[in-house]
Amino acid sequence: MSQTTNNQTEGAATAPIEGASPNQPLNASIMLILAVGVGIFGGFSAIAFKAIIGFFRNLFFYGELSLAFQPDIHIAPSTWGAGVILVPVVGAIIVNWITERFAPETRGHGVPEVMNAIYFSQGRIRPSVVIAKALTSAVSIGSGGSVGREGPIVQIGSAFGSSLGQLITMPARQRVVLVGAGAAAAVAATFNAPIGGLAFAMELMLVSISARTVTVVAIATVTATYIGRFYSGLHPSFDVPELVVFENHLVGFYSLFACIPLGALIGVISSGFIRSIYSFEDWFEYRFTNSYVRHVSGMAVVGVMLYGFIVYTGQYHIGGVGYPTILDVLRSILSDPLFLALLFLGKWLATALTLGSGASGGVFAPSLFLGAIFGALFGNLVLMVFPASGVDPVVLAIAGMGGMIAGTTGAVLTAVIMVFELTGDYAAMLPIIATVSFAYAVRSAITEESIYTLKLVRRGYSVPHGLQAATSHLHSAGTLMNTEFDLIDVQLLRQWEATHTPERAPRYAIAVDNDTIDGVVHENLHLLSAPENTDWTIDRNFLRVTSETSWSKLMRSMHASNCEVVLVMHDDNSQRATDVLGVITPREISLASKEDAYLMH
Repeated sequence: MSQTTNNQTEGAATAPIEGASPNQPLNASIMLILAVGVGIFGGFSAIAFKAIIGFFRNLFFYGELSLAFQPDIHIAPSTWGAGVILVPVVGAIIVNWITERFAPETRGHGVPEVMNAIYFSQGRIRPSVVIAKALTSAVSIGSGGSVGREGPIVQIGSAFGSSLGQLITMPARQRVVLVGAGAAAAVAATFNAPIGGLAFAMELMLVSISARTVTVVAIATVTATYIGRFYSGLHPSFDVPELVVFENHLVGFYSLFACIPLGALIGVISSGFIRSIYSFEDWFEYRFTNSYVRHVSGMAVVGVMLYGFIVYTGQYHIGGVGYPTILDVLRSILSDPLFLALLFLGKWLATALTLGSGASGGVFAPSLFLGAIFGALFGNLVLMVFPASGVDPVVLAIAGMGGMIAGTTGAVLTAVIMVFELTGDYAAMLPIIATVSFAYAVRSAITEESIYTLKLVRRGYSVPHGLQAATSHLHSAGTLMNTEFDLIDVQLLRQWEATHTPERAPRYAIAVDNDTIDGVVHENLHLLSAPENTDWTIDRNFLRVTSETSWSKLMRSMHASNCEVVLVMHDDNSQRATDVLGVITPREISLASKEDAYLMH
């Protein structure tokens, strides 16, 4: 019996794991060629996505068939008058129909779904997501929903990278790199920000960072940005007047000093914004069981808000990506503190209603909007209280954009680089860095998870924070194993139980039958608490490996054989109990992982 069980286990241990596997990695040249392909798709998909948004916006607001879309120009008043209230409602019906029928994962802001695929699905994303996400997000944005383009375009680019990685045989780790490259390429082309796209992938998408993975992502971003510039030109997304922050060093000092309370306040705001999105989502799901009613009710309120803003302010302001309003702030067109406060609260509520009720779109643009508005509001209040300080509200608005991005997404480096590339003004770099640092520190102290990772944590997943060195490859079975075990004759197990305590005896017992390993008994399975009248349960589903077996091979073997016990042997073909060197269970693996985490911090 023991012979048969062990032979079967060995066979299972060498079986390939679905998706993980024994595939030979592609060489660097082929990966770079694939990166160019991902970049080409990312560049053209960014252009196409803008056109699709333009199509739905023109159709919904004016009844016209046109692909024209200028994200930095205010939406002209709709020809429907008060009927504009129904525009987001119609969009909600279409979005809900697509998500319910074709791709439920396209609902929401997109990036968490990509992270889920990277960390928990070996980089697999369904190809249908590309089309479904493009349509649902374009409809949400085009019908006035308060969401951005970055989440959808990340999911679209990543889905293409994943599809390419599944079409061509490669290990999961290389497929994940293509997923990250797709995300970076799409972001770079959308915002004309190649360095920002690269930073985004490095901070949020890539599992490991090395020259080999970064070059693949870099080539994809270069290719995508070059193509995207055919459509958007060379200018930054927010073309604003050049700042002169530090021509007067005293004024520069006041600006930097103001970034301390600004960053702290934005950290608090970021925490509240993150919680509000998911609180609204929970409330809508609890209040409305029908998904159509849920989304329509939320977007009807957004429609009323759009109509109120166009009637009383002359612009929709809170609808869509919000870039025109951000530009008005950065050009000092909007500076009244009361109106800025109204815009801030209106955009926050509109975004929570849009995403909470089930729309498809990103949180990057709303975060930029809220950061710019609050930064300008704070700057104008500082000037009212301390007029001699000379603080420029525009500088604090730009810094606020970075702070809000860092606070909500947890991507500090991305926030600094993206805001610089979006505005093209290096003069505000020091205020940006200062605000970003304080915003992230305060938000993480209040709310540990970012707006991206919280969605996965709510599903029961644990997601790593930031870049971590991969030290697991340094382990082998010999460094992992627990040497505290007893060899016990199978007939004497009950006697061993009577004397066994965690303080006085080894953790594991190896049942021996005529010097042959019969099975393993360990505390984790509670096998020693069986009643007298029941048969003994011994775990006979175990692996045998040598002490030199690597971490990766050990993990693959345990996964393939679906077993939790490994015996480390002098010879992995031996069946003699006296050849056992140690025992490995999930407990030993967990302890090693915790030790690695401690060393990395």
